[in-house]
Amino acid sequence: MEFTIPAMSCGHCVGAVTQAVKSLDAAAQVNVDLAAKKVVVQSSQDRQAVAAVLAEAGYPAQ
Repeated sequence: MEFTIPAMSCGHCVGAVTQAVKSLDAAAQVNVDLAAKKVVVQSSQDRQAVAAVLAEAGYPAQ
């Protein structure tokens, strides 16, 4: 699943986004493209759960 995260702007943001997804699913694969403000997540969790955890971390996804 792919998300656009407009609030993501630096290396700290990348770490926070990755950590948020991993807190939901430790086995998730998270690939972040900071320049494009996109995150690709491979997880057993559904899209809504991943989006919710990103929003809780302060990075609402589109």
